[in-house]
Amino acid sequence: MPHSLHLDLSRNRSQFLAAMHEEDFRNLRPHMQVLTYEVGAVLYTTGDPATYVYFPLDACISIVTTVQEGKDIEVALVGSEGLVGIWAALGSETQWHESAVQVPGECVRMKADAFRAELKRSGALLDRLHRYVHYLMVQISQTAACNRLHRLEQRLARWLLMTRDCTKSDEFVATHEFLSRMLGSDRSEVTLTAGTLRNAGVIDYGRGRVKILDGQGLEKVSCECYGIFAEEARRLRRNGNR
Repeated sequence: MPHSLHLDLSRNRSQFLAAMHEEDFRNLRPHMQVLTYEVGAVLYTTGDPATYVYFPLDACISIVTTVQEGKDIEVALVGSEGLVGIWAALGSETQWHESAVQVPGECVRMKADAFRAELKRSGALLDRLHRYVHYLMVQISQTAACNRLHRLEQRLARWLLMTRDCTKSDEFVATHEFLSRMLGSDRSEVTLTAGTLRNAGVIDYGRGRVKILDGQGLEKVSCECYGIFAEEARRLRRNGNR
């Protein structure tokens, strides 16, 4: 439910908001509203009006695409480094993907037209958006290749590491049903693969939660995609701190 907005940028809860110039933030603050979301909540679906943009504070949001057969698969993961609703920010009238809450928490919601108006005024904010769009496009294109070419064990390891980085915690919510949807694989296959990782001693799981026991070991299992994502995230943070 909505509640009063309290954003301490010194805590850097939203890297995107924290990287804004003070004037940009001051102009946008009256349009901001903090909302709390539970796991599985849908911020928007494909074809919805592009009304809002969202800045995750401690929530993690999966960007999901659906094919005609009805299967879903995650194409990107958004945490405090970015924003959800990039099509709305870029001026589209409708959303192109579904966004679902992967890890519960708070997001700042803002009317897209207010954000776009500030983009027209502020070159610094527009530059920040361009940097994030670059990061997001790298993530989407690399994820597409990963989903096509790499084994489920590698993709699951990559997904767990990305979620760890997003939550900044080694333990987080992740049911087998949700994992199967995000990875575009049958639940039975995900269960077997998660069991393999548990037997290898790199993770533990139970009651809808996963705990990473050996991050370095999990990185060895993962494909090279995780390293690409991690480096792009570091570059985005460095550029945001300039």
